[in-house]
Order: sequence, then structure tokens, then C-alpha cells
Amino acid sequence: MNNRKNLKAVAYGEVLWDVFANEKKIGGAPLNVALRMKTFGCEVAMISCVGHDEDGKAILDQVKSLGLDTNAIMETEDFATGVVNVTLNERGSASYEISYPAAWDKILLNDLAKKIVADSDVLIYGSLVCRDKISRQSLEELLQAKVYKVFDVNLRKPHYSYEILEKLMHSADFIKFNDEELLEITASMDSPFTTLEDNMNFIAEKNKVTAMCVTRGKHGALLMWEGQLYENKGYPVEVADTVGAGDSFLAALITSLLSGKDPQNAIDFSCAVGALVAEAPGANPEISYSRIESLMM
Repeated sequence: MNNRKNLKAVAYGEVLWDVFANEKKIGGAPLNVALRMKTFGCEVAMISCVGHDEDGKAILDQVKSLGLDTNAIMETEDFATGVVNVTLNERGSASYEISYPAAWDKILLNDLAKKIVADSDVLIYGSLVCRDKISRQSLEELLQAKVYKVFDVNLRKPHYSYEILEKLMHSADFIKFNDEELLEITASMDSPFTTLEDNMNFIAEKNKVTAMCVTRGKHGALLMWEGQLYENKGYPVEVADTVGAGDSFLAALITSLLSGKDPQNAIDFSCAVGALVAEAPGANPEISYSRIESLMM
């Protein structure tokens, strides 16, 4: 753990285009987390792969302009840049059609990527990138590094297996679920419990991890941190769409906790950030500190 104000972070995984009915926006959970951490003053790098195509060039140009280190985003001529077709229901909840294979399924490590991880304070990784053996093996190598590891569970059927999820949890120092993901995974592990708190403790015991959070949509989130449980009951907003809200929540939470912020304040701040992302279209809207603070009052 690092108590410096400006954390050095690296995110590993998918970078892609989220394609909505009338427009497309850069996305991918690890990229969303990275971009939001950058807005909080972190020094952030991204490890991924894009195609040698117009979509890939556009992602690199946009991500560079937003201040991320893109030196470890590789290019390939063999696979296209990733695309996800996003469908929103009447409540703004998203469903996803994820193209396969995409360039981010084929991330190969170089010495620079390994050095970036070794020099960082925190590594953020998710489960979706493990759907392909090549990117999964690269992640497994990076998880050997001595760095604080944050696992962002991101269940997208049919792109996961419980066996791989358990391995990813075992490697983590911190795990982030939503409520449905926690209950699905613990059921697969034969948990006898039904409540979120009991299942958080079940995961903690099974994986020897003492820090995790569970988001609950409009009902806020639970945080387990240093043997204590903290809760936020959510902030009322008019939801535009839920794309990226959990990613920005995680970015805010990890930045806050690893910078030494009080855990209750950290979970409150993070829930406000997530709510404001849900209030705006797309995964990466601009959010002001004054708007966050006014929502928390």
C-alpha cells in the first residue's frame, strides 16, 4: 500500500469502442478505470493491444490526449481493434455484444510493459481479458510482480469460467464485485450464505483477501477494509446509462484508499462519483469536484 498523494497505477486489459445507437465512445473497463484515476491526479499507464486500423489509431490518439501513458498499448496487424455493441433498456441499464477475437485478446508482453508494472504502486485487472489464452497468460505473468493488485470482476456471458475467476481472486489484494456477481460466484463455490456481508466474509476466507467492495446500483456499496465493514446507501440521480459507472467508482475508491483517505469518506466519495457517471451518457463524462461534493452533502 502507498500513502503518497500521487499514485502510480497501471491498468491491464481491454481497450475498445463502445458502439451505441447513434455514436461510439472509447471504453473497456480497465481503460475506464485508468482514465478516471488520471482525473484524480494519478500517474497512469495502460497495457493493451489495438489493431493496426483507423479504430486503433483513434483510440491511441484520444487516450494520449487524455494524459495516459500509451507506450505499452501494442498494435497488431492480425486482429481488429475491439468493438462492443451496447444496448440500453428503458432504465439505462446496458447489455453488451462483444466482438471476438479482437486485438485486446492477443496482448503480448514486452520488457517495457513488465517494467511499467514493476515500477507501479497498483495494478488493476479484470476478468473479461482472460477469455483468450494469450492475454490470460500475459496477465498471469504480470500478477507475479510485487505490486498491489486490484481485481475488477466483470462477468460478461459467455466470456468467463469459475475456475479462472477463482485463480484471479487468489492473486488479488482487493476485489471489486457488483451484488449479482458476488452472489453468482459464491453460489458456484457452494457458499451456504445469502447475504452480501456473509458472502464477502466467505470470499475473504476462501481467498485470504482482506479488502473488497460490492456495488449495489442505486443502493450504494459495501466496503471491507482492514477488518471493518463500511456502507454507503447511494445517492439519488436520474440515470442516463450505467456504462462505466462501476469503473469510475472503483477508480475513485482505489485512489482514495491507497492515498490514505478515511474508508467511510472513500466509499461515500466513490458512490457519488459512480452516481454522477450514471447520470451522464457514456463511460467517461467529465465530473467536477464541486458536483461530487454537492451530491455528498
